[in-house]
Amino acid sequence: MRAPRENLYELPPGDYERTVMAGRRHALFYPVAVSELRIPYSPLKTFFESDPDHPVRKLLFELTRVVSPFKSMKEVYTWLGLHDFPQQMQPETPNPLPPLSTEEREVPMGATLVATEHGTGLTFGCATCHTGDLFGVKVIGLTNRFPRANEFFRRGAQLAPYVNSFVFRDVLEATEGERLMLVKAKEHLRYVGAKPPVVLGLDTSLAQVALSLARREPDELATRTDHSYRKPRPNKLETLVADSKPAVWWNLKYKNRWLSDGSIVSGNPVHTNFLWNEIGRGTDLVALEKWLLDNKKTIDELTAAVFASKAPRFEKFFGADAVDLERARRGEAHFVTSCQRCHGVYEKAWNSPSARGLSKAALLQTTRVTYPRKTPVRDVGTDPGRYLGMREFAEDLNRLKISRAIGAVVEPQTGYVPPPLEGIWARWPYFHNNSVPNLCALLTARSERPDSYWAGPAENRRTDFDSECVGYPVGAKTPQAWRANREYFYDTRRPGLSNVGHDEGIFLKDGVDIYTREEKRELIEFLKTL
Repeated sequence: MRAPRENLYELPPGDYERTVMAGRRHALFYPVAVSELRIPYSPLKTFFESDPDHPVRKLLFELTRVVSPFKSMKEVYTWLGLHDFPQQMQPETPNPLPPLSTEEREVPMGATLVATEHGTGLTFGCATCHTGDLFGVKVIGLTNRFPRANEFFRRGAQLAPYVNSFVFRDVLEATEGERLMLVKAKEHLRYVGAKPPVVLGLDTSLAQVALSLARREPDELATRTDHSYRKPRPNKLETLVADSKPAVWWNLKYKNRWLSDGSIVSGNPVHTNFLWNEIGRGTDLVALEKWLLDNKKTIDELTAAVFASKAPRFEKFFGADAVDLERARRGEAHFVTSCQRCHGVYEKAWNSPSARGLSKAALLQTTRVTYPRKTPVRDVGTDPGRYLGMREFAEDLNRLKISRAIGAVVEPQTGYVPPPLEGIWARWPYFHNNSVPNLCALLTARSERPDSYWAGPAENRRTDFDSECVGYPVGAKTPQAWRANREYFYDTRRPGLSNVGHDEGIFLKDGVDIYTREEKRELIEFLKTL
C-alpha cells in the first residue's frame, strides 16, 4: 500500500501553489496550440444571436436538424452543459481557481477563446467535462453531470459540408481570416468520427477516438488522406455502446493505471487526455507529438493540478451535524469487512490518539488513505460495454508513434478499477455508466435496484439530493421538473446501461443480504465522511 502523490513533483510550498494554479488555468483554457479545430467566434456569436427567422440560419438548422434555434451564445453554452465562473471564492470549494480577468470570464468554464492569425477562435478544454456544479459551487476536477462536448463536435461534422465558407463570410460579415479558419475547421472535421451518447450524462470519447482513427490510414502516424476519410475502416464501436462518465481528478494521485477499466498501464494521463482529444478533433499527430515534447512545463503544471485535486467534503455542504457520528463509526466496521480490500484503507481522525480534544468536524476527517501499489482491476459483474469497447481500438492506439513517444501503453482488461472512495458522496450516480442512482440502490441486490430513474442538475440541496441514500432522489421524491425533460430519463434496460453486478459476494451471500437495513445505513453514513 502507498500514500497519495498529491505533490507529485515534490515541490516546495510556494512553487507547489504557483504550479497548481498555473495548471488549473490550463484546465480552464485549452493550451494545445496545434489544435486546429476552432470555430470563428464572432461569426458564431452573430449567427446564434441574430434573427431566428434569418433564411440562412433557418436553412442550416433545417439541413442538420441540430436543435431548436438558440437566441444567444449563453443558451448554446447552457445546452453544452458548461458552467459560469463563480463571482467570488466559494467557501465549500476544495480546489480554488486562479485569479481571472473580466475578458477570461466572457465565456464559461472550459470554453476557450484563442487568438490566431486569422482571428479569435472558440474551442473547448479540460474543464468542459471535468468541472461540476455542486449545489451552486463550481468544483474543478468533479465530473460534469451533463457534458455535451463530443456532441458539439459530432453535430459540427454534420453541419460542415453544408456551410459554404464564402456564404458564411458574406452573410455573417466575417473577415477573410475567419473564413480561412472555418475552411481549416472543415478540413479537420473530415477526420472526426463520433456518435451521440445513449443517454445524456455519459461520454462517448471511446467511440470518438476509435471512429476518428478509423478515418485515418492504419500507419504509425495515423496519416490523414482523402481515401481514409472517404472510406473509413469498420469498427465495432459504430454500434457497440461503450459510454461512460468522465472520471474525477482527485483519484488519480492514488493510481498508476488510467481510465475506468485500468487499460492504460503506463504514461502520464494528461498526455493521454491530450492525445485522445486531438485524435477526436482531426489534428495532425506529428505536430501534436512535437507540441507535447516541446511543452513539458505546461504538461507538468496541468499534471500537478490534476494530482493536487481534492474531493469536496460532505460536512462543508451540509454541516457536521448532518452526519451521525456514532452511526458512521459503526459503518466503518462494515466497510473494513466488505469494501476495504478493493477500495483502499481510510484512517479516520476519530480513531487517533488525539480524538478526545477534536471538534466534530475535525473528527470526521480522513487522516490517511492507502490504496494498492498496483492499481487493481476487478470483474464484479457490472456492464461490460466499456471494457469491451477498449478492445476495439487498442491495437490502433498502440501502433502510433506518438503513443511510444509519450510512453502510453494500452492493455485491454476484463473488469473495472475499484476506485478510491474519497468524495464518493458527490459522485452520484454510480458505476462507470451511471446506472445506479444512489448508494441505497448500490447496496441492494440487482433485482431490487430501480430499472429506471430521472436524473437532474444538483441545484437545490434539499430537493435534488437524497441525503439519507446519498444520490438522486427516486420514485415519489423525484423533482417534478426533471420529469418534464425526457433527456433526464435513465433506463437500465437499454444496451450499455445495465445496473447488474457488484452485489453477490460483496453485500450478498448466495442471494441473501449480509447486512440489515440499519447496517447498510451505517455503512452509507461512513461513506459520507470519505
